[in-house]
Amino acid sequence: MSRKRFWGGEYGQDKLSAYQTLYTCLVTIAKLAAPIAPFYMDQLYGDLNKMTGKEEDQSVHLAEFPKADESVIDVDLEEKMAIAQKASSMILGLRRKEKLKVRQPLAKIMVPVLNEHFKSQFEAVENIILTEVNVKEVEYLEDTSGVIKKKIKPNFKTLGPKYGKIMKQIAGAVSQFTQDEIAQLENSGSYQLVLGDEMVELSEADVEIMTEDIPGWLVATEGGMTIALDINLTDELKQEGIAREFINKIQNLRKESNFEVTDRITIQIEKHDYYNDAVQNFKEYISNQTLAEALDLVEKLNDNQGTRVEIEQDVDAIIHVNKIS
Repeated sequence: MSRKRFWGGEYGQDKLSAYQTLYTCLVTIAKLAAPIAPFYMDQLYGDLNKMTGKEEDQSVHLAEFPKADESVIDVDLEEKMAIAQKASSMILGLRRKEKLKVRQPLAKIMVPVLNEHFKSQFEAVENIILTEVNVKEVEYLEDTSGVIKKKIKPNFKTLGPKYGKIMKQIAGAVSQFTQDEIAQLENSGSYQLVLGDEMVELSEADVEIMTEDIPGWLVATEGGMTIALDINLTDELKQEGIAREFINKIQNLRKESNFEVTDRITIQIEKHDYYNDAVQNFKEYISNQTLAEALDLVEKLNDNQGTRVEIEQDVDAIIHVNKIS
């Protein structure tokens, strides 16, 4: 995800920060891993230090072992990135469940708001999540009633050792939870249950909360976070997915042809009813991403004139990529 920071735009503060962060990580890893991979890490350390001269020691094996600087630990940032990682993992899992390639854009995710803190943390990493999972937008749900329905059941592994004698009563009470009571448990992390003269304090670990899929959506819940993914594909989304598939294939052809990253090219693609509209409608996007000066659909290309690639199951395209000298 840092590729654009390294390759795109001017040599400004953002690009400089990206390079300096990468440099710091590599030097630190070289020192940490030196006892495990002594020769490789010494080579890495030496190559980096030749360029900067920042390190006094000529060998990584003479350098001091790194010490953690707790003053630069940003707990708030770590929480945001944990949300980004969990949300991305959940959405990618839903994609796999439906066999939707990541290159296929999707319209929307819905995220129930647990509290204002959760919303602000999610919003801070919203663009990272959307880019990672290739979804267009987020809709935050302040009230999930009538939209997302949840089911709950007791977790006997945790409740058994604590409340063995009244397990049946607890299970019966939990199975009767309303949507509001489930939401209260998720939002606060606990729920007080009164059974006769006994007070039972339920935590999230004491129950299993599951979500029911909505027609046209897939829903996942993990650790209190719920995400619903819109899996409806419009013609425009399908065409953009095809365009991204072409970009991937053309970039691979560039690599196989040993083109430089900055080489400009021309592209010819043999026509096919399946993808003609997608190529035409996203012509500028494909050209920009692949550094193409010209992109043309042609009636016929022989295999010896171009390369045959698979765009979709049972749909091949013949592509001719030519470097502009």
